[in-house]
Amino acid sequence: MLNRIYIRRIVFISFLHFLLSITFAFAQKTGTTAKPTKTVAKETEALEWHTDLFKVYDISKKTKKPIFAFFTGSDWCGWCKKLQADVFAKPEFISWASKNVVLLELDYPRFKQLSPELTQQNQNLQQTFQIAGYPTIWMFNLDKPDTSSKFNIDAIGSLGYPQGAEQGKEQVKFLDDANRLMDAKKNGTK
Repeated sequence: MLNRIYIRRIVFISFLHFLLSITFAFAQKTGTTAKPTKTVAKETEALEWHTDLFKVYDISKKTKKPIFAFFTGSDWCGWCKKLQADVFAKPEFISWASKNVVLLELDYPRFKQLSPELTQQNQNLQQTFQIAGYPTIWMFNLDKPDTSSKFNIDAIGSLGYPQGAEQGKEQVKFLDDANRLMDAKKNGTK
């Protein structure tokens, strides 16, 4: 009798766990295409994000601006979406980015396919910068000697979500941190 009750409880708990798992999985999938993603996309239309490293290299050389590489999991990373909403969508960031950097998005999605070339490029950069988590931003300059097929990377520094920022003013801390990195590079300090 005791075994029967125990087995029923295990079956009930397993069934409940299964239902909750389905509910959470469905909520995550629908959450990635829900209103916040569309809102962020509309708000950041002024930003020009590139995905091709060679194109970004050419723009960087012409404008003499460093590359701002955003390593993201666009369709699954909650902190990446939060960074986009709290920082990248803000007018202060849009203005700063337009004046100071060339934007490169390096995506590592789970639910959408990238071209094999883009996947390979992104994996190579992920290994080069030893990316262990998302979101991560690296600012750097590139140089490509005429005699070489490889880039030389002059790293400026890395950033992530602005921890410890005043709520609603995350872009202020993020931009302070980014400017500090850029100033340190210009002045030859760390």
